[in-house]
Amino acid sequence: MKKKTPQLLILFRLLLGPTMIFLTYKFDDAIRSELLVLLFLGLLSDIFDGIIARNLNISTEKLRRMDSQTDLIFWLCVGWCSWILNPEIIINNKYSIILIFIMEALTYVFSFAKFGNETCTHALLSKLWGITLLIAFVSIIGFGYGGISLFVGIFFGIIGHLDVYLIIYFLPKWTHDVPSCYHAYLIKKGIPFTKNIWFN
Repeated sequence: MKKKTPQLLILFRLLLGPTMIFLTYKFDDAIRSELLVLLFLGLLSDIFDGIIARNLNISTEKLRRMDSQTDLIFWLCVGWCSWILNPEIIINNKYSIILIFIMEALTYVFSFAKFGNETCTHALLSKLWGITLLIAFVSIIGFGYGGISLFVGIFFGIIGHLDVYLIIYFLPKWTHDVPSCYHAYLIKKGIPFTKNIWFN
């Protein structure tokens, strides 16, 4: 059962996203505080599924790909909740948000074109983007505020995606859990490096 914990955490996060959307439609503004609790529970499940899998030595390709796609679904659901609660913030930043969506789609296009698989880097800059995205969504969902927090989230989203593009470019073959484009370059050159068990 212990070895099933990462899968259960991923499944929990997968179900959490649609649940948040349902609650937002049903209760609207009255559910903001509860949504923040669920948002942080989703974040914690994302942090610990990888850590537990690596500690149990079961961090397989299949598990990491499942984790990556679940992350995408979860954050899309959180963004949907933000749209329901504060559509004016999303509309006012629509061009930047569309840019992020295009950049995300291109990671799949580039990765499938080169490797025949979706991207699954779990890069450090992508993790940093996740933190800034969390802050932006907390501001929108919890306080109805976009402003600087959303700007920072979008900024790191752009930087994070550029890093993923370079990872895809440098990698000689598909692999998962690549910390950065620099590490992808090391892989290309056959230079060994040590991954941090807390992050990759």
